[in-house]
Amino acid sequence: MLPFLLLLLLSTSFSVSAKLSVDYYNTSCPRVHQIISDIITTKQINSPTTGAGVLRLFFHDCFVSGCDASVLISSNNFNVAERDADINHSLPGDAFDAIVRAKASLELQCPGIVSCADILAIATRDLVSMLGGPFYPIRLGRKDSFTSTAAYVESNLARPNTSIDKIIHLFASKGFTIRDFVALSGAHTVGFSHCTEYANRIFNFNNGGPFAYDPTMNPRFAQALQKACANYLKDPTIATFNDIMTPGKFDNLYYQNLLRGLGLLATDQKLASDPRTAPLVKLYAENQNVFFEDFAHSMQKLSIYGVKTGRNGEVRRRCDAFNNLSG
Repeated sequence: MLPFLLLLLLSTSFSVSAKLSVDYYNTSCPRVHQIISDIITTKQINSPTTGAGVLRLFFHDCFVSGCDASVLISSNNFNVAERDADINHSLPGDAFDAIVRAKASLELQCPGIVSCADILAIATRDLVSMLGGPFYPIRLGRKDSFTSTAAYVESNLARPNTSIDKIIHLFASKGFTIRDFVALSGAHTVGFSHCTEYANRIFNFNNGGPFAYDPTMNPRFAQALQKACANYLKDPTIATFNDIMTPGKFDNLYYQNLLRGLGLLATDQKLASDPRTAPLVKLYAENQNVFFEDFAHSMQKLSIYGVKTGRNGEVRRRCDAFNNLSG
């Protein structure tokens, strides 16, 4: 049954994505790329964690109901939106702000033309490139969703302690391969994670005592994290970089770190030991060009997942509210 569902999903995705094009705004908003680039460049300079935040925002949007900007919607008295699902509480404000600023600027130049979903896709690509990662073409013409529901989020996103089996199945259910999964995991080469997301790896691991840590971790790394996260119960905002070597640069050190026991999240470190994913971790650790090629391919594939076109969506006036609610 699963192969049939995947075939149906992929054929549907292809027919919808065929309505997208790289030159979608050439006539209606020819400066769309420059306008977005100007806004996010300034934002990234002023808030250096913006790039990683927008990349994470993009994943959390696309994986739930497709790349439709549903994660940007604010909750109201009648609906709890995706951004207020528990797993999305840690999405950074700077990421939302970057998209809101880009939308505001575009509305002055090309009112009612550029969707929030397209803005998020372009901004993500540009910020990845700005951080040193690959630049890849983006097909445009996505519409913004009519719905955003927190209840749909949990089953569509992996937690830091989710098993590799479950993550592979989750990716497969959406038409993504194991290679896509390992390549997209490389997004963790930038950004940070809160101590609460990996505390069970560095404190009382397997009930071994207060300072017992996961033996797959490099001992000095684990001990340094214990010091950094010492007060995480009192201050849940304490966080550390995902890649301790080059935290602000998009490169392949994430994979090299996994081979040294320097993976921050449990799901990251498991990639280096699972026989289905370990060969790809080794390949990407040894060859950054292959990682960049695969990451760009998988991001293009992700960017057209579940997109809405035509009457299946709208171009919002504000990214945080549906048009019938934003006046």
